[in-house]
Amino acid sequence: MRIVAIKILRDFWIRYPYSRPHLEAWIDEARKADWKQPSDIKTIFRNASILKNRRVVFNIKGNDYRLIVAVAYRFGAIYIKFIGTHAEYDAIDAETIEMEL
Repeated sequence: MRIVAIKILRDFWIRYPYSRPHLEAWIDEARKADWKQPSDIKTIFRNASILKNRRVVFNIKGNDYRLIVAVAYRFGAIYIKFIGTHAEYDAIDAETIEMEL
């Protein structure tokens, strides 16, 4: 899969250095993946939450951080919609949040 706007994740791990190895591991897995449907994601990331509008929530670093992406299965692309702490995640609507670029 191709990850669009990966710089968002890099900027995040500069602010939260403990997230870096966990986000890098997620990036490695996502790049190797060939997701065609939500169940393909659940095979690798059992704790991922599948939302409507092709969105998926990933727990990063034992649920310390949350990553929301939109997956364009047909195009093999992942769009970063949100990365934040669990507390920041609790304050947003995961189904509508958009990253400010």
